[in-house]
Formats: sequence, structure tokens, C-alpha cells
Amino acid sequence: MAILGVDDFKSKLRGGGARPNLFKATLNFPAYAGGDVELASFLCKTAQLPVSEMALVTVPFRGRQLKIAGDRTFANWTVTIINDTDFSVRDAMERWMNGINAHSANTGLNNPVDYEADLVVDQLDRNGDVLKTYNFRGCFPVNVGEIALSYETNDAIEEFTVEFAIQYWESNTTS
Repeated sequence: MAILGVDDFKSKLRGGGARPNLFKATLNFPAYAGGDVELASFLCKTAQLPVSEMALVTVPFRGRQLKIAGDRTFANWTVTIINDTDFSVRDAMERWMNGINAHSANTGLNNPVDYEADLVVDQLDRNGDVLKTYNFRGCFPVNVGEIALSYETNDAIEEFTVEFAIQYWESNTTS
């Protein structure tokens, strides 16, 4: 077996490798939430490419455990948002959740079409071109995270997480 050298490795690493800091998340909002999609995209500090999970069905057979593919499951998707002084994105996320279930009345929208939105994350190359796109279908926030406040925190900008339930995701490669 041939020993591959550094030059062999470099020739196989197309485009210098995908970079985790080169992405764009598009956080669409339902109309009633009134969020600014472009601002949310700029202030989205972290996201992930999704997990692909296949459930397992175990069938006992004569002392063995036969493993059969089960149903596909879709884990929640979490993003971290940088907070601006207008609280623009946070307010939109709070309105979105309040439309699903109001704080005081415990009422909200019943039809998922009214409160779900599609979210997108694009993996970019070093020129800003899209390498791969993930479309998260039928999403809604299930957790708008805390913003920690402290007299001891200097030289920092507030941030918070938002966790979305997703119905399913699709991906496509553009290059």
C-alpha cells in the first residue's frame, strides 16, 4: 500500500476544505411575527448543518438482536443570535412564540401553516458562493433562550439561542 504524502492530501482537499465560519442562515418569519429576515441573517452568529438520524428497531431472534432500519427522525435545530439594542430579532421571535401560545390567554394559532416557516442554512466557499443548501421545512421556535445579565460582563455583546422544531429537512449541492 502506497504511503500518501502531503501533496497527495492537498490534491484531494478540494477548495481548501469547507470552513465552518462561512455560512448564511436565513431565518424566515410568519407574517404576524414581523421579523426582518435580512437583519436576522446578519445577526445569526452560529448554526449547524443538520443531524441525519435513523431510528433503530431491534427484533429479538433466537438469542440475537436483529437490527432493522426504523423511521427517520429530525432533531431540533438551534441558532445563536447576536442581540442589537433594538431587540429586533428577539422581539420577532417572542411575537412568533406568542402567536403560537399567548402568555396571558393560553390561546394561539391552531393551523400549523399559520405559525410554521421554512429556514435555510447555506454553506459558503471562500468566494461567498453557495456550496450546499439545507432547507428546514415547517419550523417554529420551541425555545427562545435567556440573555445573561451581569455587572461583571465587560466588552461583550448580548446573544441568545433559539431552538426550532423542524418537520424535516432537504439538502442540495450546488457545485
